[in-house]
Amino acid sequence: MSKGSLLVVDDTPDNLRILSQMLTEQGYIVRKALSGSRALTSIKNELPDLILLDINMPDLNGYEVCQRLKSSQITEKIPVIFISALDEMMDKIKAFKVGGVDYITKPFQIEEVLIRVEHQLKLYKLQNQLNQYNQKLRQEVEQRKKVEKELRLSKLVLQKTNKKLNTLSIIDSTTGIANRRHLNKVLLREWKRLARENQPLSLILCDIDFFKNYNDTYGHVAGDRCLRIVAQALKNIIHRPNDLVARFGGEEFAIVLPNTNQQGVKTIAQTVNATIEDLKIPHAKSTVSNYITISAGVTTQIPQYEQTPQNLIHQADMVLYLAKQQGRNCFVTQNINNTIDQNSI
Repeated sequence: MSKGSLLVVDDTPDNLRILSQMLTEQGYIVRKALSGSRALTSIKNELPDLILLDINMPDLNGYEVCQRLKSSQITEKIPVIFISALDEMMDKIKAFKVGGVDYITKPFQIEEVLIRVEHQLKLYKLQNQLNQYNQKLRQEVEQRKKVEKELRLSKLVLQKTNKKLNTLSIIDSTTGIANRRHLNKVLLREWKRLARENQPLSLILCDIDFFKNYNDTYGHVAGDRCLRIVAQALKNIIHRPNDLVARFGGEEFAIVLPNTNQQGVKTIAQTVNATIEDLKIPHAKSTVSNYITISAGVTTQIPQYEQTPQNLIHQADMVLYLAKQQGRNCFVTQNINNTIDQNSI
């Protein structure tokens, strides 16, 4: 038995094929359209239960297609989920203003698409039931209340699901800590806040020493396990709500420390080096230790409105390079006056 009839609209054949195959395998009846005009023709011939709609298309864009659907009594109730590479807040606001019920950002996760489609279909079907019950006699009031309760519960489930999906969107899947995207958001937020308050912002960039050799020796499964262990160890070092440990990329990690001065971040950097070596993760192909170690670049700035957090990242990356040049398994700090602290090597 079909779980519902869907129309997928996207002018990119690969996206159309992947989405259609994925949804068909889950028991949905799926029709496809490569343009907005074809989508409107297909809908006119047979109404779908739900529409997955791209925004950027050459003839009619997704916003125009949705507006036309919502202007007709025949199609205005069909739920429209936008799937787009556009990730700006104004794009999402416009999508909801023209009548979209949900918004998925490309590249999408299969699990996210399935969950959002399932819940929107459930809400759509329950809403239709509710409308039918409202047209019946007063004797059916109790049945209507039951459906309304189911609808409320379904919305609560959707809210919990959205919260879970939001959490997943900021977590690096390999290490379980914040990902680069969330790191950039937090850095920008703290940069603006501390610029107003004229307070310091410190950053530590860490790189696992000779990690390529580790992967080549022990394999990528062991390499991923090593990344997870190191990530959790770094996360356990910080305790304040505004501090953040994130995966910067590959075997690199970032530690954001708002309201932390030079002496404070230097103390944490010393703890970082000692903590990772104390993990005693064997590394036979390291030339600095028999165990996994890290090199770190440490910098502190008082943020300025005319600059961006990229300046902080650039400085930390520069002194991280110096730490590697000095023999690794150490950290180098760049002071608030932009001088290099060689004593921290």
